Formats: sequence, C-alpha cells, structure tokens
Amino acid sequence: MGGAEATALLHRDLVAFAEEQLTGENEFASFVAIFLGPRMHGEEEFEKLLWEQLGHLHRLDAKTHEWSSGYSSDTESPEFAFSVAGHPFFVAGLGPEASRISRRFSHPALVFNSHEQFARLKAQGTYYGLQRRIREREVRLQGSVNPMLSDHGQSSEARQYAGRAVPADWRCPFSAEGS
Repeated sequence: MGGAEATALLHRDLVAFAEEQLTGENEFASFVAIFLGPRMHGEEEFEKLLWEQLGHLHRLDAKTHEWSSGYSSDTESPEFAFSVAGHPFFVAGLGPEASRISRRFSHPALVFNSHEQFARLKAQGTYYGLQRRIREREVRLQGSVNPMLSDHGQSSEARQYAGRAVPADWRCPFSAEGS
C-alpha cells in the first residue's frame, strides 16, 4: 500500500471497474483493494498511509481524468467524494488494528463504494433500509453506531474514510490537484 507499483495496478483496476462494472445493470458492486503490507501499528499510522495512497492514486488519475462532476474535490466540503476515472466514490479503509470491529481486516484494505449506486438505491427507495440494517449491525457488533457516521451532504465524508474517531479540529491531509 502506497507504493508506485501498487498505485499503478490499483488505478488500472479501478478505471476498469468504473467503466465496466458500474453500469445501471449492477444494483450494487464495490471494489476492494487488499494490500499485503506494510504492517502498521495503530489507527493513526493506517490513516496516514490511507491518505498517502489516495494522494498517489489521485495524482495518477488526474493525468487522464477530471474530478467527478457534481462532487467537490475539497475535503472540507460536505459535497466531497473521492474521484477515480471521473467517478465518485466513498472510500472505507479497513485494517487489523481498527477500533471499530466492522472496520477490522487481516490486511490493509480500501473499499471503493460508488456514490452513483447510492443515488440509484435512494431513487429505488432501498437505500435507507440498507443504511438502517448496517447501523443495527454496527450496534450489535460494537454496542454503538460509529460516531463518525454522517449522511452525505451533512459534513465531509473524508472524516469517515480511515474509520477512526477524529477530533473536531481534524484536517484531511489530502489535497486534489489544482485545488
């Protein structure tokens, strides 16, 4: 995670995923990138590497793609969504030392969820039921809903990507090209 080769492969596969899998025919598809390393110690180290990886990915993507139309590249904006291949994604980081049980995984991983799919699920009337079930599962697993959760448009989703509880004065280390 974070290396040039991993970034190039991740970009290639995410572009293909966005172009081939995220069609109106697929109700729900997520892209999961699992990395063999590095071994990290703690959530803050994972968060730092997550944003470094997304920064490398963005710089590569910006050579050939514009930011997703209708979404902000400003991580402070409530309209922020990460963009790859001109497609808006919500990114969920998973790691071995995550404080939230639902964010734990044996290796560092990034899950890319399409905002366009979220919009389709909302239009079909199934999004909020899915959201409720996810949050109920979180309560069963952890005893509470993740305090970082918010609905898109209420606050910047960047605060949720790494999965750790961040303080109110937290600032995202990522900056999009040209921002």
